[in-house]
Amino acid sequence: MDPFYIKTIQFFLSLSLLIVLHELGHFIPARLFKTRVEKFYLFFDLKFSLFKKKIGDTVYGIGWIPLGGYVKISGMIDESMDKEQMSKPPQPWEFRSKPAWQRLIIMLGGVTVNVLLGFFIYMMILLVWGKDYVAPESLENGFAPVSVLQDYGFQNGDLIVSVDGEKLESQLDINRYMMLKEPQKITVKRQDGSTKMIEMPEDVGLELFEQGYMQPMIPIYNSVIDSVLPEKTAQIAGLKKGDSIVKINDQSAQYWHEFTELVQSHKNEKINISFYRNGNLEEIELEVPEEAKIGVISSPDFEIKHRDFTFGESFVGGFDMAAEQLSNYAAQFKYVFTKKGATQVGGFGAIGGLFPDSWNWIGFWETTAFISLILAFMNILPIPALDGGHVMFLLYEMISGRKPNEKVMEYAQMIGFFLLIALVLYANGNDVYRWLFE
Repeated sequence: MDPFYIKTIQFFLSLSLLIVLHELGHFIPARLFKTRVEKFYLFFDLKFSLFKKKIGDTVYGIGWIPLGGYVKISGMIDESMDKEQMSKPPQPWEFRSKPAWQRLIIMLGGVTVNVLLGFFIYMMILLVWGKDYVAPESLENGFAPVSVLQDYGFQNGDLIVSVDGEKLESQLDINRYMMLKEPQKITVKRQDGSTKMIEMPEDVGLELFEQGYMQPMIPIYNSVIDSVLPEKTAQIAGLKKGDSIVKINDQSAQYWHEFTELVQSHKNEKINISFYRNGNLEEIELEVPEEAKIGVISSPDFEIKHRDFTFGESFVGGFDMAAEQLSNYAAQFKYVFTKKGATQVGGFGAIGGLFPDSWNWIGFWETTAFISLILAFMNILPIPALDGGHVMFLLYEMISGRKPNEKVMEYAQMIGFFLLIALVLYANGNDVYRWLFE
């Protein structure tokens, strides 16, 4: 099956699961506190529904606009803007008639479920599949730092000893630390066996991001082609799986980072690639296309080690993974407010792109857990029309002892709704632009 369809199926399966569970997080406490829930919908049902059935006081249904889902709770100012209901005297079963603490629990239910779900999925991933990691001894040739890091003292062949005094679980974690953790001191081991402590500047992650270095420390491994993409430049020129590249235009390309840098530096130019095939040295000529990629993929040849987890270890490890991912996402959110970051904001296409090209259960569940935490973070932002906006007004009520003016809440809800629509259109517009022009 085409990778596009595989990603699409995974995306809708994951999205449907997350939406239903998020809305259950609101639905269950609402029912426990005897609050009437009028609708429970997967996707939005503007004008009509694909399916609906009323059970008790609640209409359960599936809408035709796959942009989310919702529960409509009686007596609550929400995106439905049901002013007729709100103009009537409060009823005992309505949201507005309940104590503030109960309303707060109802509004926090969706975010709570998303966080717990992320933790549970990570815990089960560790319990069922364990975890892969790259030990220092596996990276025989160390890392190749980008030019920015070389200016700070990093060298080709460096291995990571510690970051701010702590050892990394996997050597490949260094890129995440660089971009998101803003480390102050990194100790490296040189190829000659000596160690050096390098002091890092503030905002190094922002500097790397603005210069386009998303992987500032590149593992050094041999340029052996693992796969050749069909109908791309490399296949047309005659490169094959297993070819071991050694030079481009008489410049060393033995290692993969050298090869990719040389290809990128010769955009729209002809290059000569020297490589070994079946023990024989051969050479081909090809022209590097505008996108500076010729359509070859290499797999790292360093050893990837594996660790299995007991139930207790997976419980602790799942919690740590969820907390780490949530922290990392919150940390990278600052990049959105930069010029470069604003252009990288993605919508449903970008989210769908997170899923594997082929069906892979561990990849599916890892991505689902990550999206669940993203939904938790985004929903708790204090923006009217999001759960966080309702929480903000409820906290004001609990602290001040008086309810916010309903007109103010209505206008805030309306403004928040249009802001969200604008953000959705902008993010998905970025996806369309990248699909057409990049």
